[in-house]
Amino acid sequence: MGAHDLSQTARVTTSTQTDTLSPGATPRALQGPAVRREPWGTTPGGEAVDAYTLVNRNGVCLTAVTLGATITSLRTADRDGRLTSIVLGLPDLQAYLTHSLYVGAVTGRYANRIAGGRFAIDGATHTLTTNDGPNHLHGGTVGFDKRVWTAQRARSARGPVVRFGLTSLDGDEGYPGTVRATVRYLLTHDNRLVVDYTATTTQPTVVNLTQHSYFNLAGERRADILHHELRINADLYTPVGPGLIPLGAHASVDGTPFDFRRATAIGARIDEDHEQLRRARGYDHNFVLRRRGRGLFHAAALHDPASGRTMDVWTTEPGLQLYTSNVLPGALAGADGHTYGPRAGVCLETQHFPDSPNHPEYPSTLLRPGARYRSRTVYAFASQP
Repeated sequence: MGAHDLSQTARVTTSTQTDTLSPGATPRALQGPAVRREPWGTTPGGEAVDAYTLVNRNGVCLTAVTLGATITSLRTADRDGRLTSIVLGLPDLQAYLTHSLYVGAVTGRYANRIAGGRFAIDGATHTLTTNDGPNHLHGGTVGFDKRVWTAQRARSARGPVVRFGLTSLDGDEGYPGTVRATVRYLLTHDNRLVVDYTATTTQPTVVNLTQHSYFNLAGERRADILHHELRINADLYTPVGPGLIPLGAHASVDGTPFDFRRATAIGARIDEDHEQLRRARGYDHNFVLRRRGRGLFHAAALHDPASGRTMDVWTTEPGLQLYTSNVLPGALAGADGHTYGPRAGVCLETQHFPDSPNHPEYPSTLLRPGARYRSRTVYAFASQP
């Protein structure tokens, strides 16, 4: 599958469809390709939250809600054709409002960490809220994951589409400039989830958006992801210091537990006596993707031998943050009666590098007025015998 095929832009038109799911309906009730909406609750501030469910011709089904443009369920088939969700999900709106775990959400205005919650643009220092010890993480105290986005359904020859939009005002969490961001989910009929991000700004600012789903390809068999086999197309990773802030220079994965250039079980080396693993209590590190030029490139492949499910990740981003849900509570109540603990899911966050605004040697995340931030990530789903 070539990058050219994946990067084709879908032609979409706004849908005037007004049907909704009845309260309590499940994705199983949907027939054929569709985008359906249903009320999902109300925030303490009185904002209505809706759920949008996309179904392709194969029955693959994605549900995302307007709170955080959050993916709450993604049902794909195992080797026997059984459809179950491969992402961790929480039971209701209140759980998503209560927990700061970014489960399935779009994180921003800046995904990952910014050291000390400070950075400078054109000689002016900007101070952000700090919500991860002395550092700023995933957009701050009320980041994009805790905001209610607008939503619009659309149709494409390639599959059902929903487009989320959010305006982040100048000064939001300390960031300069008013940013208008969009995230579009396209569920194609060949079982790919195409995620497109855009943003504009009224003042120079930094932008770095990502999707923070916790994947567990075992579906209903889920316990942990330690037996999942992972391959990452990266020769370098970014060592971190206190607070998981990058130390600066990248390091070779060669001869380390960070070498996923060949498919390796996630749990094979996760508990090795390695300083970087001790710091994060597992993997929570940026990988420098092996790229040539621009466009979509293959970033990672994930395989669950038990179910046969596979997921390939393609992206335009320079980095991938591997996070093995090291600090999930020991008995986090999940959807469908599941309970999640540490290492119950794996995040493959395609993004720019952590703390890039303070590292001029890293690819820039600076966005200026008149320019447009664009990013695309594609998740391709299949199963093996």
